[in-house]
Amino acid sequence: MHAIILSAGRGSRLLPLTTDLPKCLLPVGLSSVLALQIDTLLKQGIEKITIVTGFNSHLVEAEVSSGKFGKDVNILYNPFYQVADNLASCWMARQEMNNDFLLINGDTLFSPELLIKVLAAPARDISVTIDQKEHYDGDDMKVSLNGSQLTAIGKTLLPQKTQGESIGMLRFMDKGPDIFKNELERLMRMEEGTKSWFLSAINGLAQSEQTIDTTNIKGETWSELDTPEDYEICLDLFGGSAMARKRLAAIK
Repeated sequence: MHAIILSAGRGSRLLPLTTDLPKCLLPVGLSSVLALQIDTLLKQGIEKITIVTGFNSHLVEAEVSSGKFGKDVNILYNPFYQVADNLASCWMARQEMNNDFLLINGDTLFSPELLIKVLAAPARDISVTIDQKEHYDGDDMKVSLNGSQLTAIGKTLLPQKTQGESIGMLRFMDKGPDIFKNELERLMRMEEGTKSWFLSAINGLAQSEQTIDTTNIKGETWSELDTPEDYEICLDLFGGSAMARKRLAAIK
């Protein structure tokens, strides 16, 4: 399976940490956000990784070309990252979506156990990885469910319609890649296409009654990285914990 990591953004809410450094290269323990993602993916049998870059791409390219990851990790530069949201990054990577693949936000850190659960889930065309908790805030990418099927996704879902949140990892299999690529093409021809999140494509598919499944990873370890508070959580979970020390020992 192929993995596509969306890492074009700067991470302006993390300034001044991201004055020059792309968010995906922020240090976590003895590694970086991106290196931890790649290490976890490769160790679970992902055969190829494409990283969509934008802000200060040359720094990410230098990290990848250092040789520590192997030849199956590649860079795809999105020159429109300053004027477009991540739907455009997906559109730029559409030629990499010809077979089964994972689509992962560049600011999502996840444990090996979580990835194993996602990869082992029953084969479905499109499956959104979700978590569940007691309360959701305005920054969470909330989901509405009918059983295990997703019926809506977005940050503005009402509390009474929210049954979980997307963690920023999706799996596409069988017909899923073509379904997603066709929706990307449709949205990118619309005026608001470049300003849209890629999950708006998933919401549109769900609203058109396309079956969108979910994989619930409640209880597994993961974190997003949008704010300084998030960064502290990432450092705690992946930079200094027993799990992190074990992972870092394997990397060195």
